[in-house]
Order: sequence, then C-alpha cells, then structure tokens
Amino acid sequence: MATGGGRAFAWQVFPPMPTCRVYGTVAYQDGHLLVLGGCGRAGLPLDTAETLDMASHTWLALAPLPTARAGAAAVVLGKQVLVMGGVDEGQSPVAAVEAFLADEGRWERRATLPQAAMGVATVERGGRQGKLPVTAFEAFDLEARTWTRHPSLPSRRAFAGCAMAEGSVFSLGGLQQPGPHNFYSRPHFVNTVEMFDLEHGSWTKMPRSLRMRDKRADFVVGSLGGHIVAIGGLGNQPCPLGSVEGFSLARRRWEALPAIPTARCSCSSLQAGHQLFVIGGVAQGPSQAVEALCLRDGV
Repeated sequence: MATGGGRAFAWQVFPPMPTCRVYGTVAYQDGHLLVLGGCGRAGLPLDTAETLDMASHTWLALAPLPTARAGAAAVVLGKQVLVMGGVDEGQSPVAAVEAFLADEGRWERRATLPQAAMGVATVERGGRQGKLPVTAFEAFDLEARTWTRHPSLPSRRAFAGCAMAEGSVFSLGGLQQPGPHNFYSRPHFVNTVEMFDLEHGSWTKMPRSLRMRDKRADFVVGSLGGHIVAIGGLGNQPCPLGSVEGFSLARRRWEALPAIPTARCSCSSLQAGHQLFVIGGVAQGPSQAVEALCLRDGV
C-alpha cells in the first residue's frame, strides 16, 4: 500500500474472467462490470459477453454480441449499454451499433455509424495512420455536434497514454519512431510528459525532472486521488512491465505506487468511483486477470 495526501493506494484482485481476451470493451452498470468482445487466444474477435457481479464477485455469461468485434467503444445509457464500432475478423472497421438491454438480457441492433470505425471516443488525440504515428488533437462538442482541431501534440508518438485532470490533458510515454531529422534511428520507448491547457489552448512539454520514472508504451492511464496514474505496458524489458507510478498534481512529482499483481500490456481499463480497473490484456498470452487500483482513506 502506498499513501499520498492522506489517501492510500492498494490493489484489489477480482476473480479472473471466464474468457481470456485482449482489446475487450468494458462498461460499468448498476454494480456490474461488463466485458464484451475482444480478441481471444486464436487472435480472432469474440462475440462473448460476460459480467462480474461486484457484490458477490461472481461471473455470469450474457447473451453473445450479434457482431463479433474487438476494440469497440461502449456507452451506458440508463439500463442500456451501446456498443459501437471495432474491428472484425478481417481487421476491417465495423459500423454496427448494438444495444444490450439489461432488464431483458438481450441485444438490439441500432442505426449504424455514419462511417465504420474502431476506437470511437469523444476526445481523440494522437494515434496512428497505418504504422505512422500522427500528432492530431481534436475534440468533438456533443452539444454543437462539431469537431474542433486543437494545436498538435509537440512530439510524434504511438501507443501513448492520455488522461484528463484539473482542466488539462496529459499525454504520456509511447513509442517514438524515426522522424525526418533522425531517419536512421530506431523506434524507442520514451517517458515524455506533455500537458495541454484547455483554457489557454496550448501544449507544454514538461522538463526532464517531471518525466515518468519508466519509459513505457501501450499502458493504462487514469486519474485517481489527485494523481495521473501510469500502469504496466511495454518498456525496455523482454516482458510487460509491472511497475505503477503516479504524478501528484499537488506536489508536481512522480511517485512509485504499488506494482500491479499481474504485469501486462494492451489492457482494457475503466474507472468506477475510487477504483481504476485493469482488465485482460497480454501477459505471456491473452490474460483473464481483473484487478483494480483502489483509493482508500489513509490509515
């Protein structure tokens, strides 16, 4: 257990998922953690849907998704969970939108997306086009239904992490690939920290003293207990990282937090109250692990 500002961080380990998976879609509804689709051991998208009852810590099977998919997005609307986009068996983007009706335990098809897509989100920053990382930073206004393009990220990185806190967007780590001025260099992991101020509309590249402790990519990022938290991922080791660190917004420094019980990368994540869930991913293969970094009152 690690403490910060009178609060304590600790890991809670839940029963493993019945199905190993990576790039699964997760949602939290009425005391239940839903894990939908993803890729299994064969590397193909799943239609499997399962839910963890948080009170009894038991897993239950749900009706399978009508469309097998991985890397989809989910939105909870009351008693319904909408699943959008993702990729199919041929690695092609999916336009299908399907709703799980919790009270009836069944799926219902909805109007498709205007354009097939994976990784649908209301805020989009960075990413890749094919194998090339991009620096675009765009936001969608849900009320005006318009996109706004903000200044691009200062550095070009793939598999970086992103979190929002206190009016800022933090872009962390990633895999930096050769650019026009260092064409012959090799891709390498970085511990870069860049911060976008939403009020002033500008990026700040943090100095070396405020970079992450570990260089990492393809990791889980969240905001918990006044900290920007970085969990696991890939780094300069032959296996996934188990280290966890948090940037204290009050003290303006990185601090070591309790290591994740199951070291892995490519995980799904979800924040529910004072818990940041890390679900599935890759250890030595697709993982069944479900663990949550919890925030408790200090003792």
